[in-house]
Amino acid sequence: MLVHAQTWDTSGNSMLNGKYYFRQVIYVPYQGSAGYITEAVAVYGNIEFDGNGHYSISTADNTVALDYSYYYGQVAYYGSITTTTGTYSISAAGYGYISSPYASNDLVYGLVSSQGIFVGSATENGNGYNDMLIAAPLASPVPTSSSFTGSWTCAGFDKSSGGTTNTPSYQFTLGPDGNGNLGVGTINGYFGGGGATLYSQTASGLKYTFSNGAAVATFPTNGTIISGQKYFYFSKDGNFMFGGGPATSNTPFDMIVGVKTSTGTPTFSGLYYQAGLDDAGGVMDSYFGSFDAIGGGAFVGHERVNTHGGIGLVDYTYDDSITLQGSSASNSYTRYTVGAGGAVEITSGVGGYLGLSVGLQAPSLTGPGVYLNPTAVFNSASFAPFTAAIAPGELLTLYGTNLAASTQVAGIPFPSQLNNVTVSIGGLPAPIFYVSSGQISAIVPYGVTAGTTCGCVQIQVTNNGTASNIITEYLGTTAPGVFTQNQNGTGYGEIQHLGIGNSVAAAGSIVGDKNPALPGETLAAYLTGLGTVSPTIADGAAGPSNSPSSATNTFSLDFDGTAAPAPLFAGLAPSFSGLYQLNFTVPSTGLTAGPNYLGIQGPDSYMSYLLIPIGTATSSASTAQARTADAPMNPRLRRPAVPVQAPRRPRK
Repeated sequence: MLVHAQTWDTSGNSMLNGKYYFRQVIYVPYQGSAGYITEAVAVYGNIEFDGNGHYSISTADNTVALDYSYYYGQVAYYGSITTTTGTYSISAAGYGYISSPYASNDLVYGLVSSQGIFVGSATENGNGYNDMLIAAPLASPVPTSSSFTGSWTCAGFDKSSGGTTNTPSYQFTLGPDGNGNLGVGTINGYFGGGGATLYSQTASGLKYTFSNGAAVATFPTNGTIISGQKYFYFSKDGNFMFGGGPATSNTPFDMIVGVKTSTGTPTFSGLYYQAGLDDAGGVMDSYFGSFDAIGGGAFVGHERVNTHGGIGLVDYTYDDSITLQGSSASNSYTRYTVGAGGAVEITSGVGGYLGLSVGLQAPSLTGPGVYLNPTAVFNSASFAPFTAAIAPGELLTLYGTNLAASTQVAGIPFPSQLNNVTVSIGGLPAPIFYVSSGQISAIVPYGVTAGTTCGCVQIQVTNNGTASNIITEYLGTTAPGVFTQNQNGTGYGEIQHLGIGNSVAAAGSIVGDKNPALPGETLAAYLTGLGTVSPTIADGAAGPSNSPSSATNTFSLDFDGTAAPAPLFAGLAPSFSGLYQLNFTVPSTGLTAGPNYLGIQGPDSYMSYLLIPIGTATSSASTAQARTADAPMNPRLRRPAVPVQAPRRPRK
């Protein structure tokens, strides 16, 4: 068994190589006044990566940092940055971090897509601000007025006003003709103070020019949603653009993204890397992560969320579903647009759920010999994507090629070697449940610890003496994932009636449409990822029956946001290896009959991706399709509420 220091994998550093354009917006929340910020920063310009972990920024490349502070309606200007350098570390998956171009002691975490575009957010620093950063390789040949053509859909988010009330989340179309005519369609969007009211702005006859590869468009200075000059920069393939207001603009603290669309319905499937900003009811958050579009418009996602200035840092697993009509879809909280070819997805907020996000297709990865796919590490229950942290005791599913000579399944206790295959997680031998040529199921050892500089662990497979590549994962305290009946991380969970409380179902039967849970009833959910336990057991051993091992972490539950009583038991399922059990009582009041989202919150995690059908005392069946017939519940609103404390200012 090879043992490696737990450091961040840098084998993907070459994914960032050459000159890029970047833009970062930063918002510092104001303590005690929801939705207001004390400071806003916009950093933009050219950045050059050397492909080996270092970058440079020069004011000769017109890079500017704007830093404004809001005090009693007054705005003060704090200057611009000078020539600077920084570092970055990118793993084989494109997952990694760069040192912040503005706040030199912080890191911006994110991912590099198949197009070479980096999207991320400074979520991991315990900082007091929310932010979003995009960096894309400069297009070659350099775009010109004549190359800017086609149909585009754009989305924007602008906190330049300093408060939620006048913050817009908007969308508009462009039809540039290659001759300087922008062809702006109706601009429409929502304001924090406007609730569900959709506001519109007309902007006919607008022109554009090009300067150093950027499209420069000037919107009316009295525009109610978008105004002043905006710069747009393009991806190498010309199908994605991003930008916002320059230093001279009256709204410089915005982020605008756009995708080139085509006729027909684009393919929306596979793994996407994402980052975004939200402002819902005056509570801001920023995030990075990934989502896996699994077909039929459904996707399982993960976000590393920094809520309201870093106080609510949480690993968040969720599901969502959209039905594209052409290139777009919408529901009661989000408008989605998928670009031509399906490589880029952008969103904008609806109603009071202001927001902006970008999703970019992940690179397709393969390798020789015994190969462990860096993007194919999943929670075996929730199928949370690989960007989610893993936890001690969690059952993982790993995918790759040439991982084992043949298929074998282990008995209990799970061994650390199966069919001449071993798995190292954090330098410790992992118990193995299943091996095949393309898949391994293994348990994260209880004693695993993260590297002090990266908070990560490394995973490696050895097949008959031949070692695989090494992949890197963040290590968390908990990563709860309930097994689902359809075994893909969506729909109804593997939840069992216990015949306790108000139950009318047979003990041991599975909760479902014809056998719903009832208010006041006690149930058992079967899951993984609850972390360490006490009394401790050997890795791979079965959970004890006489004195069950309880989770050392504390968990809380909710049903569509309605709090449930504290769990009666959280720990290892007796006589099973790698399986946890959570016994809990359904709230007696406050629930609506039909499918409800079950949320489970740990000290550093929150999952809300599965449904549990709730019936009534007089009915034997729930309305199983009530949730899917209407718009699904906003994934953002399923996040738990968090307290607010004084933020740390990002100013240098």
